[in-house]
Amino acid sequence: MIPNMQKVVTGLFLLFINLSVAFAGTPAPEGAHLYIISPKNGDSLSGPVTVMFGLKGMGVAPAGIDKAKTGHHHLLINVDKMPAMDKPLPSDDQHRHFGGGQTEVTLELPKGEHSLQLVLGDMNHIPFNPPIISEKIMIKVK
Repeated sequence: MIPNMQKVVTGLFLLFINLSVAFAGTPAPEGAHLYIISPKNGDSLSGPVTVMFGLKGMGVAPAGIDKAKTGHHHLLINVDKMPAMDKPLPSDDQHRHFGGGQTEVTLELPKGEHSLQLVLGDMNHIPFNPPIISEKIMIKVK
């Protein structure tokens, strides 16, 4: 009976470790840097607006692909409050997912000022731990 109890305890321990890792998020590679290549902060431009995503220290892979040191982009448009960083990022007009591994998008934005910011998600759309986030930029569409 003792050997079976040892297997149960070992199994429960491994389950606990896996759950702890899952809730902590995918560890961010040291030195990873996310940024918006274009447009630049303060740009005033005519629409449509092409946003190019930049990433250093990691690679880009589609959502659902389990490959070390990769993630995919999420673009936050006019978001004042950051979404939860321990859950899958929302998907709506202000939280755009690029789960196919895309590295740019062309947006039809109304005239006026807009904020843009990137968040890198893991294979499950969950931000890395610690989160890999670009600086927020402001643009004006004329």
